[in-house]
Formats: sequence, structure tokens, C-alpha cells
Amino acid sequence: MIPTATSPYAELPQWVPEGVAPIVLAGQVGAIIVGAVLLKWMVQRLIRRIGQDYDLPPESLPGARRAAGWAINGAALLLVLARLGVSGTVLWTAFSGFAAVGAVAFFAAWSVLSNIFCTLLIFSTKPFRLGDHIEVLENGDKPGLKGRVHDINLIYTTLREVGPDTAETGSVLQVPNNLFFQRTVRRWAGGEVPAVWRVAKAG
Repeated sequence: MIPTATSPYAELPQWVPEGVAPIVLAGQVGAIIVGAVLLKWMVQRLIRRIGQDYDLPPESLPGARRAAGWAINGAALLLVLARLGVSGTVLWTAFSGFAAVGAVAFFAAWSVLSNIFCTLLIFSTKPFRLGDHIEVLENGDKPGLKGRVHDINLIYTTLREVGPDTAETGSVLQVPNNLFFQRTVRRWAGGEVPAVWRVAKAG
């Protein structure tokens, strides 16, 4: 638990002049922010290095970087608030309250849970990767959603649509991740537009 402080200047050394105390406090807050930025940079480099050394799927790295960033930002925020004199008891009470409300909302959102679980399955089973062209079939061979896989997050997979000239149209489709386990998915690995799409559009 973060120590309780009645004043932001309470922990400053006694020899610090009163007029200089705000500057010292601002320097401490600035040091926390700079330290958080440097730590995020180091962690992101470490995650990238681990991904290269262990040949992890590229689509799993952005999620890890975002999670690390949130954790570091949260820790830095708590340190800054504590240094500004906010009581640790108040912070813990507020955090506990938000966590309880978040837990209730989290378990109430079954569709969100389903998408998160399906995201983990996508990362582990690798039915497709970033840059692949995929098509989600509706029933049997009936055409459905299709495009180039641009991003995979905890809820959606973003597909960039391809126009009649085989160039990307600029529009995107955000497909819930659980849909890929309810439909048949046709995949073309690599960055080239599938020949069957060009033939269909030319006709």
C-alpha cells in the first residue's frame, strides 16, 4: 500500500527551502513520468526481442505491448498521486470499488468474454495471420465477409476491403473474433489478392 501523506511536501528533506519545495516536487513528478516512459520503451524492445528469438506470432505482440503499457502507466499514476499527497487508503478504496464494479460488468458481458477467449484461440491455433486474405463463408459456399487481415485485438479482427481493381478501398470491416469459430473461414496466405477474387470481380 502506498504510504499516506498529509501534504505533498511532507516527505521532502527539512533543509529544502519553502520557496523551492514546489520545484523539487515538480522535479520528482517529472522523474516518475520520464522513468515510466523509459521503462515502457525498454519493455517494448524486450517484447519485440522475445518475439523474434522465440518466433512468436506477430499478432500476439501488440496485445502484450498494450498490456505492459497499461500496467506501467497505472503504476506511474499511482506514484504521482501518492507524491502529490493523495492518501494510499483513499487510492486503495477507490481502486477496490472500481475493481468490484469492473468485475461485475466483466462477468455480465458474456459476448465480450467469448471474444477474448476466441482471441486466445486465434493466437494459439493460428487459423490466419496478419497480411493474409480471408473470407468468412455464411452457409456452405455462400460468399460472406472478406478482406486482408490488418489487425487482431481482444474483441475484433480488422479486415481491409479490396475493391474491383484489387486495390484496398480504404474501408475496413471489424469482425467479432467469436464469429470465426461459428463460420467456415477460407484463407489465402501472403499479401497478394487471391486470383479467385480478381476473376470474380472482372466477371
